[in-house]
Amino acid sequence: MKKINSYILYFCWKLLISMPTKIRSSLVSLLAKHLNSTNFKRNKYAISNLKQCFPDLDKHTLQNLYTKNLYSLYSAISHTGIAWFWNDEKIDANFNYRIHNLNLLKQDSGVLLIFKHSHHLELDTRILGMHAEIYGVERRHNSDEMQQLQEKGRLKGVKGLADKNKPLTFIRWLKNKKIVLYAIDQDYGLENTTEVLFFNTKCSTTNAPIKILKSTQCKVLFLNSFFKDDELVLSIEEINNLKSESVLQDLTTHIETKIREHPEEYLWQHRRFKSTLGKKYFYG
Repeated sequence: MKKINSYILYFCWKLLISMPTKIRSSLVSLLAKHLNSTNFKRNKYAISNLKQCFPDLDKHTLQNLYTKNLYSLYSAISHTGIAWFWNDEKIDANFNYRIHNLNLLKQDSGVLLIFKHSHHLELDTRILGMHAEIYGVERRHNSDEMQQLQEKGRLKGVKGLADKNKPLTFIRWLKNKKIVLYAIDQDYGLENTTEVLFFNTKCSTTNAPIKILKSTQCKVLFLNSFFKDDELVLSIEEINNLKSESVLQDLTTHIETKIREHPEEYLWQHRRFKSTLGKKYFYG
């Protein structure tokens, strides 16, 4: 039954992204309006996170931000489908994007390319992978069927994938002067983590970047991404004044700065503060 459901989902997903852009956008708007309820678990997480991170926003402004965030979230269905199912030529011909500072990826050492969890991160990765040889780090999906679909889609944009719990693989890539995409802005528990400030709130952050930098001496860059009108902008950026003794806080502060520029596009649906503020107390 699970496989049958997966085939149906796959068919409907491919059907959606085969539709004209205006029709897809209309369907996304309808979906966002229909599901614009805090009764959904992930929606509750988003509301809690937005209230915590933007305490000075009045109720109306906060609700407006939440509504825009929902539209961005459901747009990810379309954007991820484009990333996983379209070929390079179709993306170039039918999707507006531009990339800034691609030349920064040409280094004499490995590049740890930090990114934030925007709703369109799958499309970001696919497009960047059309213009540079990149490798990715992922968290395996809980569903075997979804993991197979996810891996097949992602390998259209990256040359290789490594499980986040097997760092030796991507450390080897960095030592071989490869470009490795990596995100640190999610809470995976208290093991091998450090508490840093994110929007003036303590959160648990993986220690992996510290170990990676010590082991590989790689260059650290940042992949910023956002929509400007109907164009997706990818910008490769240097992170200035990155200090070894405060690397996690410095990276988190940089990520926060970029999120503040386009907060409606960020994955607020993740329980970023579950280890510090508590799963039941804060997200219950």
